[in-house]
Amino acid sequence: MVSNLLFYLKASRPGLWFAAIWLYILPTGQMESLLDSWTFWYGLFYVTFPLNFIVYGWNDIVDYEIDKHNKRKDSFWFGARASKVQLDKLGKVIVLVQVLFFTPLLFFSDWKISLVYAAFILINGLYNLPGKGLRTLPPFELLAQIGYLLIVPLSIYINDTQNIPILTYVYLLLFAWQSHLMGEVMDIEPDRASGRITTATILGIIKTKWLIISIVITEVLLMFLVYEEYIFGGFLALGLIWLLADVLVLFKGKTHTLGQMKLFALGSNAVAFITMIYVWYSGCLI
Repeated sequence: MVSNLLFYLKASRPGLWFAAIWLYILPTGQMESLLDSWTFWYGLFYVTFPLNFIVYGWNDIVDYEIDKHNKRKDSFWFGARASKVQLDKLGKVIVLVQVLFFTPLLFFSDWKISLVYAAFILINGLYNLPGKGLRTLPPFELLAQIGYLLIVPLSIYINDTQNIPILTYVYLLLFAWQSHLMGEVMDIEPDRASGRITTATILGIIKTKWLIISIVITEVLLMFLVYEEYIFGGFLALGLIWLLADVLVLFKGKTHTLGQMKLFALGSNAVAFITMIYVWYSGCLI
């Protein structure tokens, strides 16, 4: 029982929960009264384990052959290394978790969350479609990152808040693309070994890193020139400096070791935590 629970927890990628948490609290910025609402906290719980369980667990089911070659697996950062027997049962567990934890949201929040959830399932289904999913059709796998943005309207309907500006959605999409491409760079060796085609395997490490850098430059310019937000934009600029150092001096076209990947993940979560608090208290993106 304990081993199964640990497997399910790993499948939900706790190391990547911060992205979902960040998106969930964004529309609630400066609304301290929500901190006394149990619906706020229940929604926050839902976008951690239950929501990520379906996102990454579903992906694990269809990526079994690829994940056998992935050295990042079998960790709370990057997911479980599952056996075929475990994956055969995982789909039913995912459905059960959704029934148990999403259903209550239908009773104490706006009915429109059902539309958001349906869109979420559709996008993930298109991404994970066996053989012909978006994950196999680069660069269209990047389109599936729109699914992450659906956490924002989910939060809006749960907490009855105002919508965020369109340009903030643009920034969030850019960030989702950046994060996905970073993951592809980390997975480039197992993806190549299994024959999987991604944007990174087509472009190669160096060109993909420059694509990531161009996305981050756009984010920084958006913060500085449009939002006139220099503190949050400054954090992005520091990240840009690191990326430039990575591609020009430190690693260039080399792949990262597992230890380095875990260190980067820890660092990115620390930065995410700091920026999440600042963005929430300042309301700079809403």
